Amino acid sequence: MSGRLGVGIGWRPEIDLTVERLPGVDFVEVVAENVRPDRLPESLRVLRARGVPVIPHGVGLGLGGAEPPEEARLAHLAACARALDAPLVSEHVAFVRAGGLEAGHLLPVPRTRRALAILTENVRRAQDALPVPLALENVAALFGWPEDEMTEAEFLGELVERTGVKLLVDVANLYTNQVNLGLPAVAALDALPLSELAYVHVAGGHEHDGVWHDTHTAHVPADVLEVLSELCARVDPPGVLLEWDADYPSDEALAAELDRIRGAMARG
Repeated sequence: MSGRLGVGIGWRPEIDLTVERLPGVDFVEVVAENVRPDRLPESLRVLRARGVPVIPHGVGLGLGGAEPPEEARLAHLAACARALDAPLVSEHVAFVRAGGLEAGHLLPVPRTRRALAILTENVRRAQDALPVPLALENVAALFGWPEDEMTEAEFLGELVERTGVKLLVDVANLYTNQVNLGLPAVAALDALPLSELAYVHVAGGHEHDGVWHDTHTAHVPADVLEVLSELCARVDPPGVLLEWDADYPSDEALAAELDRIRGAMARG
């Protein structure tokens, strides 16, 4: 993978025309499970015709599970990458299913040596099936596993060393883990292998009874933008992308959010 991505936004069907007309959108990301590679939405075809990179972002591969990733899911991700001429594919370091039961959420993987060995094998399977590089995202957590043997940064660092996988660092998720689990976001940045950074996620959320919920339905809080600035002080990220998944604001409000992200990057 080479080249810069710039500043982008998550493409959603509800804001397809907004994304098309927003100024300064350098790249977009689409949830892979929500598109058919043989029948791409017209808006994505328009963006691709303009030369805007489109990254398929998977949410259901379940690389953190004991079972190997399903061949059909890998084939779908690969087909999306080809149809979109994508520079890379992204997914999560997460547990999502077991024994045919779906968790309905991206759950954290126990940071143990045993879990790392399984995850490593699953990542290698995914890399072999994909025509482009794979980047993996850190998830937001509402709980931690008592048997954890490593910090998240150590866990991801070893995964990168073993597989060569790229990182998608979600600074909003780092902030979520800081609030909910007491894991300092800046300390994580200092320990992560940021030289292998593919791009960055930024999003807003809501606090309820002392718990931060990464809902992707609100303006990005200043504390999250500060984590982004801290990241940019350590590395020049190839791309930074705003996620907004529901309760969509006006075009002007989304444009203002992208400007806030650019400002945070510049401060870094």
